[in-house]
Amino acid sequence: MTHTLNTPERILLGPGPSNIHPRVYRAMMAPIVGYLEPVFFTVMEDVTGLLRELFQTENRLTLPLSGTGGSGMEACLCNLLEPGDRAVVCIAGFFGTRMREIVERCGATPAVVEAEWGTPIMPEMVEAALKRHQAKLVAVVHAETSTGLLQPIEEISRIAQMYGALFVVDTVTSLGGCAVEIDRWGVDASYSVTQKCLGAPPGLSPVTFSSGAVEAVGKRKQKAQSWYLDLSLIEKYWGEEHVYHHTPPALMIYALREALLVVHEEGLDARFARHLRNHRALVAGLEAMGLTMFVAPPCQLPTLNTVVIPDGVDDVRVRRALLDQFQIEIGGGFGPLKGKIWRVGLMGYSSSIEHVVLFLSALEQILHGEGVSMPMGAGVRAAMERIG
Repeated sequence: MTHTLNTPERILLGPGPSNIHPRVYRAMMAPIVGYLEPVFFTVMEDVTGLLRELFQTENRLTLPLSGTGGSGMEACLCNLLEPGDRAVVCIAGFFGTRMREIVERCGATPAVVEAEWGTPIMPEMVEAALKRHQAKLVAVVHAETSTGLLQPIEEISRIAQMYGALFVVDTVTSLGGCAVEIDRWGVDASYSVTQKCLGAPPGLSPVTFSSGAVEAVGKRKQKAQSWYLDLSLIEKYWGEEHVYHHTPPALMIYALREALLVVHEEGLDARFARHLRNHRALVAGLEAMGLTMFVAPPCQLPTLNTVVIPDGVDDVRVRRALLDQFQIEIGGGFGPLKGKIWRVGLMGYSSSIEHVVLFLSALEQILHGEGVSMPMGAGVRAAMERIG
């Protein structure tokens, strides 16, 4: 064992984490201060204000939870649900399935609306479930990391409101890379992560709760099952009172502040356009190489691209070759998609045309070695033509 940590430099083009912006690394070197230090309160105010801008919301209860995305998912559900409640859970991939499990652990009953992996949940399916069941909330994944599907949200939100249900949305793989419009869409609670489109390390989960969701938390008959994720307690620390709840990860909060400043300076419209432009270049390149996207164009997720693995090609061997020969990491499928798709992330700092070109060139070389026939250089040429 060596005494010095020496991890390799990778180009992270998988489902997350993505590469960290250099400014974020530098921010993490700032001196740590106490969690009741007035200077730290200023940092906290910066973070909550920038998160409201990113979520496009006026919600007072908008803050980063200490924990990864699973903590945000659990916080939204365990604060809003009590034993005996019913929730409509939309499942079109792995993370919808995880929401169902958390609903059950809350003592609530899930009414499942399910679509084939890679296809969207249709609004009429949600309305049919709400007609059958008196549900307290509807939960859906906006950007399904397991399939590369971008789920249309607005019509489902309208239906949830019509039936008096709170609307909970997973924005783990969309926040910071695609438009997330909490107030305009009528979303009551949403959670995300720091390590994907924001270009910061994993360890925090930004959440936002509408006034209606906050009111629902305040009307609970019993305390939330998780003390650590009880938003009625956490809010008191992040609010004006600054009442101690737990020790926050200060360096992670520094990192998030800097990452959010990078987003703010780029501008949301420009940032979303960059992600979409690089996604379209990648798709053009892959299709020119004779490969097929798993999700149909209207619902392709710009930040996480899923590619069907050609017949006869070894999934693991290709991904290992990308890592060993080119320092590129991509993800494989899991669940029913294991060995069937590759997941290629273009998120945050990792989303660049340079990475698109490098990946297409590397993949072409490796697939030729796997016996896949394609015109040499076609992928890169198509990507560059698409980018204009």
